[in-house]
Amino acid sequence: MSDPTQLTQLGAPAALPASPDQAVLERVANPHPDALYLARFAAPEFTSLCPVTGQPDFGHLVIDYAPAEWIVESKSLKLFLGSFRNHGAFHEDCTVYVAKRIVDLLAPRWLRIGGYWYPRGGIPIDVFWQTGPAPEGLWAPDQGVPGYRGR
Repeated sequence: MSDPTQLTQLGAPAALPASPDQAVLERVANPHPDALYLARFAAPEFTSLCPVTGQPDFGHLVIDYAPAEWIVESKSLKLFLGSFRNHGAFHEDCTVYVAKRIVDLLAPRWLRIGGYWYPRGGIPIDVFWQTGPAPEGLWAPDQGVPGYRGR
């Protein structure tokens, strides 16, 4: 959807989706499709549930992407990420699922995600995924999340 007046969540009350599969991610036309640039979303309070114990898991997601024709509408992204709060999945599944949903929606020039998870069973699990090499000339700074030392 390229017409901002067709957005279903921005500017209106929107409940947190019951699951990531039910969440609606929305997009708008990139105002600068000719420019190579990086957009970053950080979700330092991302939560999901352990699929075995049902206990909460906490992570810090950093999503970097180089838009092509589309950009993600941020309220829909916030609701999508929030929909994981009652969703049971392993860290690897959550991290890669988020990235693939965004890629499917936007078809960006490039995307990478870092999932920096707090310890489960005494072991922090960090998950990284990207669509391929960064385009030549794209400034992609470090994601700024240190290795686990009591983040």
